[in-house]
Amino acid sequence: MSHPIAAVPLEKAYRLLNHGPTTLVSARHAGVDDVMAASWACALDFAPAKLTVVLDKSTRTRQLVERSGRFVIHVPTVAQVRLTHQVGHSSLADEPGKLQRCGVTLFDIEGQDLPFVQGCSAWLACRLVPEPHNQQAYDLFIGEVTGAWADSRVFSDGHWHFEQADPDLRSLHYIAGGRFYAIGDALDVTP
Repeated sequence: MSHPIAAVPLEKAYRLLNHGPTTLVSARHAGVDDVMAASWACALDFAPAKLTVVLDKSTRTRQLVERSGRFVIHVPTVAQVRLTHQVGHSSLADEPGKLQRCGVTLFDIEGQDLPFVQGCSAWLACRLVPEPHNQQAYDLFIGEVTGAWADSRVFSDGHWHFEQADPDLRSLHYIAGGRFYAIGDALDVTP
């Protein structure tokens, strides 16, 4: 792997999503891996750490999540803007070589049978919390975070440090029509 990864305590895992980044979702089942982009991911609970993500019925990643009961939420970086856009606008169902064409490099984390996308700034391994009504009616999936990791160059001591890191490590925020923004400067309010 090209950069350092540090474990994040589960009680701080929500902070990896609290700033509202565009995310990548990956899943694995029966030897098939897929990665998709998802803008609608959100921290849900602290203990146990939980999150939500919207996965459209038409996506192959959703099928893998439903079959395996596991998935990963990733926080991609500015350096991955093209990759993020491409995996969000192509389907493994239509293009079996999607991940290679989009430049996705996967890696493993010991003890996890999940595909992790190299180059992201954070990774949250999740166990699906089955909520069939929400999944069918709203495409809304709940995951209990079972492991969390972050790039220590940009997240340490339970906090993001975007302003001190290489600008290519900033998170992406998707607007529409191929337009992303990178997270901006820190503004601290003291009591």
